[in-house]
Amino acid sequence: MSRRDIVPTGYYGIGIIHYKNAVNVGTLLRSCYAFGASFAFTIGRRYCRQSSDTVNAWLYMPIYNYPTCEDFVRYIPFQCQVIGVEMGAATDLGEFVHPNRAIYILGSEDNGLPNGISYADVVSIRSRVCLNVATAGSIIMYDRAVKARLGVKHVQGKQTG
Repeated sequence: MSRRDIVPTGYYGIGIIHYKNAVNVGTLLRSCYAFGASFAFTIGRRYCRQSSDTVNAWLYMPIYNYPTCEDFVRYIPFQCQVIGVEMGAATDLGEFVHPNRAIYILGSEDNGLPNGISYADVVSIRSRVCLNVATAGSIIMYDRAVKARLGVKHVQGKQTG
């Protein structure tokens, strides 16, 4: 087996901007732990410990807080793609190939994704109704995990920051 045959697993993080309900952040963190996220984050509102994070995910991975979108953009890891998650986006999650190094950002319940962030892609989860952010984030992480187990190769990242 050559080095070219080895597909790196990469890493990913996921977060929410200006979340409305703190319980959703705790639920998202529990899913981050379950699906092996490398880190989680909030933009705009600082995370406070939630009873919905029943596994205490903060013990196992870093949780970052960025006061503004500008702060978030300043600290995007090298060659890590930012993937937006939004209802009605052109790219359906079922067809999406996850980047090797990714940061998934979930828009706020009221305002969606912010401007001022360069997204490598914006994906959508087909659903009859709007999903809350914790559910949407859990589906994104599950999709990434399943596609990795099935051998769907990640795409190599490009410089975004």
